[in-house]
Amino acid sequence: MPHHTTDDGCRLAFSLAGSKTAPALVLCNSLGTDRSLWDAQLHAFAQRYRLLTYDTRGHGASDAPAGDYAIDRLGRDVLSLMDHVGMDRAHVCGVSIGGLTTLWLGVHAPDRVARLVLANTAARVGSLEFWHERMRVARDEGLGVLADGTMQRWFTERFRRAEPGIVARMRATLLGVPVTGYLGCCAALRDGDLRALASRVQAPSLVVTGTEDVATPPSAGEWLAEAIPEARLLALDAAHLSNVERAPEFTRAMLEFFER
Repeated sequence: MPHHTTDDGCRLAFSLAGSKTAPALVLCNSLGTDRSLWDAQLHAFAQRYRLLTYDTRGHGASDAPAGDYAIDRLGRDVLSLMDHVGMDRAHVCGVSIGGLTTLWLGVHAPDRVARLVLANTAARVGSLEFWHERMRVARDEGLGVLADGTMQRWFTERFRRAEPGIVARMRATLLGVPVTGYLGCCAALRDGDLRALASRVQAPSLVVTGTEDVATPPSAGEWLAEAIPEARLLALDAAHLSNVERAPEFTRAMLEFFER
């Protein structure tokens, strides 16, 4: 498994697929997951794009340095990976914290992004109180205490009943996240607020919401779609991980949007 070391010494695990001559696409995972979040999309995307997936710092096979992370650090991680693999410009898609990272790239690195998909995210995710409490529980009691509630936030009840194997796999991924990495990314979400900057995004953007998403509710996506000039809005019948719960629809919508 290849790794790339960033300027601050963090080793990021990544994977490349697809033709070297194809347009570039970068996928950014959500809090508590890793690059396997995109398993349902990999085949279709790799047929058309030079595909870069990676484990957000603190997750999967990437390093999990202690201390608070910031959204600008996570954004610079993506740019560093793109530089490492020779991607001058790419489409970028992210879910949740990956979506906030994608939004940061649209604001701060407009020359590096072509089209953006901002899925199940917001310019400001949650509240200070929510993140302080979540970090307290994770630090003092461990991620196991959060696991069942997280599955309820990630997936609707009907999906949990219909696809227990997928839910079990995602739960195991969450439990495998180092607590230091989880806390670091929670701090990035706690402190990250791009509401005053979202209107600066000039890249064509697709905002995806889940109609039953309580973590980043539809109203947050609607706000984002209104703030970004000429952004499109897509609502899927899902909770927080819409690319997993409504995989065919999500994949098809992304391909249609990128290939316009």
